[in-house]
Amino acid sequence: MAATAKDRALEYVKNQVLTGAFPGGELISEGDIASALGMSRTPVREAFLRMEAEGLLRLYPQRGALVVPVSPEEVRAVIEARLLLEQHAAKKVIGRGPAVCAAVFERLSGELQRQRTATTANDWREFLVADRSFHALTLEESGNGILSNFYSTLRDRQMRMTGESALRDPNRVSTILQEHFAIAEAVRDADLPRALAAVQNHLASTVRAIGLADAF
Repeated sequence: MAATAKDRALEYVKNQVLTGAFPGGELISEGDIASALGMSRTPVREAFLRMEAEGLLRLYPQRGALVVPVSPEEVRAVIEARLLLEQHAAKKVIGRGPAVCAAVFERLSGELQRQRTATTANDWREFLVADRSFHALTLEESGNGILSNFYSTLRDRQMRMTGESALRDPNRVSTILQEHFAIAEAVRDADLPRALAAVQNHLASTVRAIGLADAF
């Protein structure tokens, strides 16, 4: 099914916000977006309303939409929420037994390989897609669709905290891959204490990379 104009507008504006192309504090207009996409203002307005509901934009009638800046408090809140959800998901997956752990490990390994390939090609958008899929896998396998859906909104928020530029440091990329592998190995081995520690270590590392003191 072809994407509607509203879908295209939402995908474009959201991608620009999440990757930092539209930075926090910038005022964007319906008219500029509509012109860039070759469409009327109506679908752009609908996309803006959706993003306002998600907390990414703040609308000002007759002026446009402000890209909501990311505060240190929001960073810490997102990371704390991710810690709770990802550790809960690891516990649920490991509790389902060795066969499930082995299957999840294979899928995690696939996303890790996607990240390695994207790194070699300097394709940072593909890296971020694979990164998102890697973390979403255990949430999907936890068996709780509500938590899985909520988790996806947290990943949106974090993506705009870092953007693509933060991934162009080879040391940071190497660290992410190592930490992801540690999580995957712990799941494979059904080692819950090691999995919980690996998740916490990875998220603490993410907070430091953003430039804040550890949130936990």
